[in-house]
Amino acid sequence: MDLVEIPTVPLHPQEDARQATLDALAILDTPPDREFDAITNAAARLFGCKIALVSLVDRDRQWFKSRCGLDTSETGRDVAFCQHVIALDRPLVVPDATKDVRFAMNPLVTDGPKIRFYAGIPLRVVRPDNNGARYPVGTLCIIDDKQHDFGSEQLAQLSELAGVIEALLDVRLAEQAARKLGEAQRRALDSLDVMQRLFRQAERMAKLGSWRLPLSTRRVQWSAETYAIHALTPADSESVERAIEFYAPYERHKIAGALERAIEDGTPYDLELDFTDATGKAKRVRCLGELEMRDDEPVALVGVIQDVTERWMMEQQLRQLANTDELTRLASRSAFNTYIDDQIGHDGPLALLLIDLDNFKTVNDRCGHAAGDDLLRLMASRLQAPYLAGSFAARLGGDEFVMVLTAPEALDNLDHLLARLLGNLHHRMRDAGGSIHTGATIGAARLIAGENRSALMARADAALYRAKAAGRGCAVVAGAEECVIPPADRTTHLRAVG
Repeated sequence: MDLVEIPTVPLHPQEDARQATLDALAILDTPPDREFDAITNAAARLFGCKIALVSLVDRDRQWFKSRCGLDTSETGRDVAFCQHVIALDRPLVVPDATKDVRFAMNPLVTDGPKIRFYAGIPLRVVRPDNNGARYPVGTLCIIDDKQHDFGSEQLAQLSELAGVIEALLDVRLAEQAARKLGEAQRRALDSLDVMQRLFRQAERMAKLGSWRLPLSTRRVQWSAETYAIHALTPADSESVERAIEFYAPYERHKIAGALERAIEDGTPYDLELDFTDATGKAKRVRCLGELEMRDDEPVALVGVIQDVTERWMMEQQLRQLANTDELTRLASRSAFNTYIDDQIGHDGPLALLLIDLDNFKTVNDRCGHAAGDDLLRLMASRLQAPYLAGSFAARLGGDEFVMVLTAPEALDNLDHLLARLLGNLHHRMRDAGGSIHTGATIGAARLIAGENRSALMARADAALYRAKAAGRGCAVVAGAEECVIPPADRTTHLRAVG
């Protein structure tokens, strides 16, 4: 078979405007962001692909703002699948790249990472100086080294994830514009007409309103968009006291203090606060303020307020996604790491339990992975029983769980609690081959003063190893000579650890 050259891909019809939009984002070669990483990780899991990328197509390269399952940070634009998405400005699905003349001889197909399947959605961003036109600056794509059947439903799901990324990029562009507006304001305080024109552009672009508080009147003047954020009809001015009442009661001291410091010593502020508009609708707003000087004398406070509710809610959802185990709905490993470090930092007493399920592989082998998933969910529910109230449970991965006990009653009666927990985690399943008894083996360790997470985990892991060596289905506390077993009569039984 004769070798064929990689077909040349045309540029986007408005390549200069597209590239200018990407440049305006100022995002190339920036550090990773957890919001983008959460989406690529979720996309890889959702579609069962080894690789998921947020790819931004530059002049002669594609650079990855977020990458899941790929080590390299960029490739040449000439070999990029995503370049085809940019040129077409529409989604692209390649079920098998080895059978597609556009990609069969591509080095990314013939060599690492040996792409077989590709699906990409264009990421379009509004160029602020071009009447709201949107240009594709990159893609959200998923890649695998085996063929996939990818239907319209999956394409719609991938498009929804791409929409989240577009919103994040829009927010970034708006914040870039707001920052530039603030810089322009400082350079041209004596040109009110210019400042008002810039703020009007920002308001139309990003729910961004402006305000000015003359120190002589203490009545704040709002732009039309600022009134819209407050859900009020525009008026001549509002009192400072009335303006502060729109913030949540627990936030008012923050904004009031920031205003006073700005007036007293010129300290600028940048706050993000909870807010309720005149209709009672809860919002999240970002507010900036600084002192306006004329002839070296302070004359007013000036600033902007932005409704960031959608972005904030998106961040909360992504944070929840990152901190929750998808299968069991317990805390994730990363959430556990944050929690245990915080608890250790408070120097209070605690005990760490490493929990390893027994016979889990047997369940998977004999009953199937769906039954294994059901068992994991059942064990997770039992780790949240009422008698464990106040404890923290997380899934570390596979059939491994962890608990942190801080309640005095639990710590004072640790052996009794372990025996009860072992009994509660015992479960019998039936299949065509008979019964399968599942349960747990536990290694526990009490926190020692000055100990860090790694040392505490290591001692609990050593105790777990001893418990497994003692025959499984029991618990060992680090430093103890005996192991805890779950008796039928509900009393705590101890036996020597060999």
